Amino acid sequence: MLVKLAEIIKEADKKKYAIGAFNIFNLESAQAVVRAAKEMKSPAIVQVSETTINYAGLKTITKIVKSVAEEEARDIPIALHLDHGRSFRSIVECIQAGFSSVQIDASDLPLEENISLTKSVVNFAHQKKVWVQGEIGRVPGTHGKSDNQINSYKYTDPDEAGRFVKAAGVDTLAVAIGTTHGIMPGRINFPLLKKIRRVIDIPLVLHGASGESAASLKKSIKYGVREVNIDTELRLVFVRAMRKFLNDDFDKYDPRLVLASGREAIMAKVKEKIEQLGSADTI
Repeated sequence: MLVKLAEIIKEADKKKYAIGAFNIFNLESAQAVVRAAKEMKSPAIVQVSETTINYAGLKTITKIVKSVAEEEARDIPIALHLDHGRSFRSIVECIQAGFSSVQIDASDLPLEENISLTKSVVNFAHQKKVWVQGEIGRVPGTHGKSDNQINSYKYTDPDEAGRFVKAAGVDTLAVAIGTTHGIMPGRINFPLLKKIRRVIDIPLVLHGASGESAASLKKSIKYGVREVNIDTELRLVFVRAMRKFLNDDFDKYDPRLVLASGREAIMAKVKEKIEQLGSADTI
């Protein structure tokens, strides 16, 4: 069932575990995340990026997630979240479509501009009882950023983060503490994470967590990380499983069988992450 993000994050904070935020891109990936959450008796966050919205259409991908959650996991809380929203307009459209939380990623802007845009989103979203995730710092990767930003890294400054949270009024905060988008395991800067936690009491979000070790993820939870984003690992296992299927069964041509192999691979990966994050058997 679809629920507000606030419900599951508050419970995770109370019981000291994190929730996986899994990016989906089609029917099969949505089914995989929801089915894995159901099997593991865990809440889950289904994330949709702006690139996926451009690919599948906002109404279409929203209806897919809603339908799968309502039909296949009626007793499992599933939140629908916009990942890396870039504009006020796109965020408003997602809220109107039924998203229960949104991220406004204005981290490339100067601090005051980031605060201004984020606060505008917060003011609108909170009227609709939708949570807002802000971002301070820069996690390198390809989430819609220009080429000259892909390899740059800007660690979250604790003082700036404290000022940002207070001024913008966000509900969760994405921080740059050493992880990277893509399969390039970073080294989480735990001393920095501790400093951030001292000045911020809202739930923290770890972006670029694909490839991070179970030990690192578990340790980050101790310092306030309550949401962990997983995207690249899901794409990789999906494509690799389909390639293997086609190589092993060259004469088979039913696309449903091909896609099902990818779906099963994502399910296995999501279940693995749920176990690592400590949210299994919490429902």
